[in-house]
Amino acid sequence: MLVLGIETSCDETAAAVVEDGHRILSNLIYSQVKTHAAFGGVVPEIASREHLAKIRPIVDQAITDSGKSLDDMDGIAVTAGPGLIGCLLVGLTYAKALAFSKRKPLVAVNHIEGHIYSVCFEYPEIEFPALALVVSGGHTNLFWVETKTGNFKHLTYRLIGRTRDDAAGEAYDKVGRLLGLQYPGGPVIDRLAKLGNRNAHTFSIPKISDGALDFSFSGVKTAVLRLVREGNLIPKNEAESREDPQRLDILASFQEAVVQMLWSTTAKAAAQLKPRSLMLSGGVAANSRLKEYLGEKAAEAGLDFYFPKPIFTSDNAAMIAAVGTAKLLRGETSGMDVSPDPNWRLA
Repeated sequence: MLVLGIETSCDETAAAVVEDGHRILSNLIYSQVKTHAAFGGVVPEIASREHLAKIRPIVDQAITDSGKSLDDMDGIAVTAGPGLIGCLLVGLTYAKALAFSKRKPLVAVNHIEGHIYSVCFEYPEIEFPALALVVSGGHTNLFWVETKTGNFKHLTYRLIGRTRDDAAGEAYDKVGRLLGLQYPGGPVIDRLAKLGNRNAHTFSIPKISDGALDFSFSGVKTAVLRLVREGNLIPKNEAESREDPQRLDILASFQEAVVQMLWSTTAKAAAQLKPRSLMLSGGVAANSRLKEYLGEKAAEAGLDFYFPKPIFTSDNAAMIAAVGTAKLLRGETSGMDVSPDPNWRLA
């Protein structure tokens, strides 16, 4: 089965052709990071216009690179939410036009489910039930995932934990901005944290008073702000943060705190629910310390640990096509009246 995937939920215009849900024939991503870097974050109106300019050439090139034609596709899968409404509209409208003109089945895909499926390219066979930790700039969610078929063809989800304030990736960006680092802050902090002492500062792990398996990152962000202000460490330029041992220690300690916070809640869920595996996905899944730490802790807890290659941690269309394949195999398609939902919940 061949599926064309299209992704435009935020600031990446992406298209991919995937065979049988896991064999990638093409995977193109046009990133708008440089466009938005000057603003310190994604500007929705600009992002939408960039998608309009890039959607056709990216999709055309993905089909060409796959060695197939649009007529060969068994379906078209597209992100319909969550995300920025203007960006979602571009991808969904284009996918509808292609599906209508070629009389192909259309599949609306939840972006978060796409991230969970991003693990399938490296690990098509995973031991279920599993905990799926999705960590990105816009989302930090923990799902209980089961399957009726023993593989990715039919997954069911239960949301058991989410962030109550900032997403983890959002906290990275805000701390990066505070210390004068370029946007997005996550990859830069990951690199610079290796040069600092992760034990130089201790940030408390928030305790959720009602016992829910939720996350909170606003506290550590505020603690970093206080530390920087009290030490008069607000930089005049990026070079100061890259070269100053005090600032590097703060970045390393901040990252360690976030990593420990993510595991703390996940560990509680694992102790209560007894999963067989832990799946990590989303943009922050590219973080080297997070993968290292979770790998160690998962092994200690007796969990198999799975995470995608770096190219599949960012928003991409291959993961959307993978979900689309599973839905098509189950006979789940969308009508031409389907609308984008910027707040679409997976579970």
